[in-house]
Order: sequence, then C-alpha cells, then structure tokens
Amino acid sequence: MVTLEERRKALNARLAELDDRLHVIEDALDETPDRDWEELALEREDDEVLETMGLTAQAETRMIKAALARMDDGTYGVCVSCGETISDARLDVLPYTPFCKTCADPENR
Repeated sequence: MVTLEERRKALNARLAELDDRLHVIEDALDETPDRDWEELALEREDDEVLETMGLTAQAETRMIKAALARMDDGTYGVCVSCGETISDARLDVLPYTPFCKTCADPENR
C-alpha cells in the first residue's frame, strides 16, 4: 500500500515534470517563425499541437495542486461528490482524482 507521503512525493515530482514541459513549450512557441510560406504552415500546425499539449499540462497541474491541497486539509482520498473513500487502486492510477469510481462515471452524474 502506498503511503500518503509517497503519493505527495510522486505528485510533487509530476508537478515539476509538468512545469519543465510547460517551459519547453513556451520557449518553442516563442521562436521566430520561418519566412518560407510552406515552412510557416508546418510550424503553425506544430504550434497548435504544442498549445494543446500546454493546455493539457496546465489542466493536470491544476488537478495535482488541488490534490496536494486536499492532502494538506486532510480530505485527500475522499470523494468530493459523495464523501466515500476513493479506492487505493483508483488513486494508484489517478493520484489526483477527486472522485470515487462511481461519481467519476458520467452516467451517474
């Protein structure tokens, strides 16, 4: 069984990885575009992919920070919707989830 401190350490490590990734994405998006029209079109496609990756990383960052806040206030591992305990198996896969399996299912909302 994974301890709370081990989960906290893993979440902080993932947060650092995401922060590094976001800096790389920002740097790539700030590069001066190529003057060639065809190259510019390809770079724009790449920029759209990078922007999507950045948005995904930002969303995961928010979820991790919320999970760390729940750890600090003693509510980590408790479903924010129904108040039931979130299974260790679910937290192993999604350590930042605020929902138990039942409440995370869109059909149950």
